[in-house]
Amino acid sequence: MEPNQKINCTVESCKYNNKEKAKCTLEAIHVAPIDNMNTEAADESMCASYENE
Repeated sequence: MEPNQKINCTVESCKYNNKEKAKCTLEAIHVAPIDNMNTEAADESMCASYENE
């Protein structure tokens, strides 16, 4: 794993999205499972650090 990972972001409505560079400007993100989702599906989790602009 790279020591300086980057998080790309194309969620236009998130205030942490640097739209010019399509990257997340947070130092760290919090990822949480979707409520009532107890599967191993790829869409089981979301970025819980999301904030609307």
